[in-house]
Amino acid sequence: MKPKKEKNKKLSPEQCHILMEKGTEPPFTGKYLYNKEKGIYLCANCGNELFSSNEKYDSGSGWPSFWNPISKKNVKTKGDNAFLMNRTEIICSKCGSHLGHVFDDGPKPTRLRYCVNSLALNFKKEKKK
Repeated sequence: MKPKKEKNKKLSPEQCHILMEKGTEPPFTGKYLYNKEKGIYLCANCGNELFSSNEKYDSGSGWPSFWNPISKKNVKTKGDNAFLMNRTEIICSKCGSHLGHVFDDGPKPTRLRYCVNSLALNFKKEKKK
């Protein structure tokens, strides 16, 4: 699945580079890397709910990391052999935008590390009860 060709007018050029051209942001620069607030992380392109703050952890990798998506239906995976590396790309299932990569070196219970570009995300803060 390829991202929709029509650019979301709310996206910055940097976001378009990541979401549409499979770019990445420099490590330790993303605005959500150290975010500790409770809420939901959404696809910056289409608003699809991707990850919960409950599954976010500090992997030390330099990018926001999650051990599980909200639903396997919301995040697709695809083999990525770019730059002579064997990785698994993660893609928004709704719009096809590139989010980052998933690795098998994460914490229990899944042992997965969904390594996501902050620029590929928006954050919806949990409302206080």
